[in-house]
Amino acid sequence: MRGRRRPLTILSVVGARPNFMKLAPLARQLATRRQVRHVIVHTGQHYDREMSDAFLQGLAIPRPDCDLVVGSGSHAQQTATIMQRFEPICLRVRPDVVVVYGDVNSTPAAALVAAKLGIRVAHVEAGLRSGDWSMPEEINRVLTDRLSDLLFTPSRDAGENLRVEGISADRVYFVGNIMIDSLVALLPEARQRNGQGRRRGEGGGGPYVVVTLHRPSNVDDPATLRELVDALAELGAEREILFPVHPRTRARLRAMAWEPPSERLTLLDPIPYLDMLRLVLGSDLVITDSGGLQEETSFRGVPCLTVRPDTERPITCTAGTNRLVAPNREAIHAAARAAWGRRRDPPPAIERWDGSAAERIVAVLCDGARMD
Repeated sequence: MRGRRRPLTILSVVGARPNFMKLAPLARQLATRRQVRHVIVHTGQHYDREMSDAFLQGLAIPRPDCDLVVGSGSHAQQTATIMQRFEPICLRVRPDVVVVYGDVNSTPAAALVAAKLGIRVAHVEAGLRSGDWSMPEEINRVLTDRLSDLLFTPSRDAGENLRVEGISADRVYFVGNIMIDSLVALLPEARQRNGQGRRRGEGGGGPYVVVTLHRPSNVDDPATLRELVDALAELGAEREILFPVHPRTRARLRAMAWEPPSERLTLLDPIPYLDMLRLVLGSDLVITDSGGLQEETSFRGVPCLTVRPDTERPITCTAGTNRLVAPNREAIHAAARAAWGRRRDPPPAIERWDGSAAERIVAVLCDGARMD
């Protein structure tokens, strides 16, 4: 009697909220494959447990099989601790492939452990480049792509970046944007919730702007952060401002003893992805330094200002609704006035941003499909 074939074991590593949005659609697709064992490891890099749990529940992600409980620390401390705690899991689980997502510290840490153990590495959202080596995320992206056997790119320009860096084309798979898979899956419910109106504490009910700011370059320097919140206060005279505040940003605002100058600028606690999507869909404008929001606003045609000098997602500027803006009051005020309320209808059509990226990834992982 022939023995049963060992199931294909795929181990996903996530550590922060952006990873969860990329994991969710892939986990759903892998669950339809009977001969696949999918193991999920949460490194605990995103150390706000309430935020992590809210995202897991909101995206219907299975409870992780392992939690490394890494918590906060310097980049070196986080990366080293993840590697130390992840290696025994790899040795015990013996995965056929380790899937890493995005560009947080968990991503290169897990990729390096797997590569040194001779385990294939797949990188979801490969090939993104800002060219800014002062960003830890840029270092993480480049290192992870060098270590990966399977590079799943969200856009043509990401594949071109890899080609320029000398990465063999047979390792690169143009699958599309998996973040859009999560958005497409939750869009009907977000629209339904939007039709119910804004919730208590979400401003007074008029046209509004959604704001998210968390990058160190924007929030760690008191002078820059002061400039940004002063700009938001000025915009509040013309639109309500809804600002879900990241724990890092809230700590910096508290240290400055800053409070909103009027009820037109509302600070919200961090909110689940579905509620954030609901707010974005109903907004006149999004002001952010987040990578994911650049993509989501472009997909829905919502104007977006990204408070950064560069972006690893240039397609959101060339084909989407995103515009880069400097962190000063005059620039933000002028750009906001030029953009708000000017939605793209129909929204931009960006190649393979269609809700099927996870399906393509699974076809590569499980069936050996080729994606050009």
